[in-house]
Amino acid sequence: MPKKVKPAGDGKEEGPVPCKQVKVEAAGGPSPLNLDSPSGLFESLISPIKTETFFKEFWEQKPLLIQRDDPVLATYYRSLFRLSDLKSLCSRGMYYGRDVNVCRCVNGKKKVLNKDGKVHFLQLRKDFDQKRATIQFHQPQRFKDELWRIQEKLECYFGSLVGSNVYITPAGSQGLPPHYDDVEVRGEETARLREDELLPARVFILQLEGEKHWRLYHPTVPLAREYSLEAEDRIGRPAHEFTLKPGDLLYFPRGTIHQADTPSGLAHSTHVTISTYQSSSWGDFLLDTVSGLVFDTAKADVELRAGIPRQLLLQVETTAVATRKLSGFLRMLADRLEGTKELLSADMKKDFAMNRLPPYYLGDGVELSTPGGQLPGLDSTVRLQFRDHVVLTVGPDQDPSDETREKMVYIYHSLKNRRETHMMGNEETESHGLRFPLSHIDALKQIWNSSAISVKDLKLTTDEEKQSLHQT
Repeated sequence: MPKKVKPAGDGKEEGPVPCKQVKVEAAGGPSPLNLDSPSGLFESLISPIKTETFFKEFWEQKPLLIQRDDPVLATYYRSLFRLSDLKSLCSRGMYYGRDVNVCRCVNGKKKVLNKDGKVHFLQLRKDFDQKRATIQFHQPQRFKDELWRIQEKLECYFGSLVGSNVYITPAGSQGLPPHYDDVEVRGEETARLREDELLPARVFILQLEGEKHWRLYHPTVPLAREYSLEAEDRIGRPAHEFTLKPGDLLYFPRGTIHQADTPSGLAHSTHVTISTYQSSSWGDFLLDTVSGLVFDTAKADVELRAGIPRQLLLQVETTAVATRKLSGFLRMLADRLEGTKELLSADMKKDFAMNRLPPYYLGDGVELSTPGGQLPGLDSTVRLQFRDHVVLTVGPDQDPSDETREKMVYIYHSLKNRRETHMMGNEETESHGLRFPLSHIDALKQIWNSSAISVKDLKLTTDEEKQSLHQT
């Protein structure tokens, strides 16, 4: 079992403690998750660990195991997804690869047992009972309301997409060999690229039904960006070994090598893996913003607009001249970045807004209602609704007919996103939002940063612009 943290005489931990175990005794009353706010949900999810402690000591650093003796929370977790839910879900038209994968670990290797086409419950149950196969259900939040509710709040909390996978494994069986995960891949991309593996970035595992025996190993590549299966003779002995029961939670960073099996002689195990922070590293953010920085700098610096040397693209190796030139440009961009207030996001903000869940029981095909009464006038007070579901970004004009490519302000929202396509990768998604001239950015920031503001106080030149902004 993982060691508990014990303070040494100087108040510091005695030696490295890569995984902390917390035992929580049952409280006198119910212990449901706090779904009143994104921060309240996360605090209750990792309770009794404090949020500040979690991000300081565990996030991207080491695993955290929270074992709870709480029948009320265990019952709530069991309600999130059960083996018995599969029958009704299959009747709605599930397909192998897209929605369901079936696999088993045999002699240290993953054996995929998927059929072609539509999933039939009787065949699925036969593979589960007779072949001792693990059933993996992709993105159950598309169908299970409470998971939608949880993951929508977590997307608000992290500011990143949050996906999930359910694993159901019969007694005495194991679905996957030892492996570590890298970044999120969605929907059919998952089945095509990794056969049956959802690739989470940072994961929270909730044990829903039965028990699951886990073994964690020290990473061979910290915060790995590539998926890898690891041979047991290479990874050595487990650093931590424990069994999760309903109501328990396990967190581990990307790159943690792990394997899990359902103990013999017990009922099946069901757990949900909730993953976030896929493609959300500083490297990803740099790639996203540097193009906008180059775009702005090239407008002001003729050197960036000058042509590259003749036949440079035909060279096998980059020339010393090109390397020196690029190094100089990077130093110039770094200097310009120091004084930049508005970073141009090329894709990350828009991608997040386009692909995240709609607000719980607001989107998902429900038409948004518009406020009744008259449109706001100069003396009216306005406020921004659904702030957690809106992103503001500045970027080049995306109108193909505009050759000047002037910068515009874009506001994207997720209020009309479709829950049934969440994290499904190949499914078509579209952006929802508004476009404004760059001259409106200060007024938009006023609305963004205020709980309420008078229309006449907006930082726009004319009264017509002020009223027009609030009538869009």
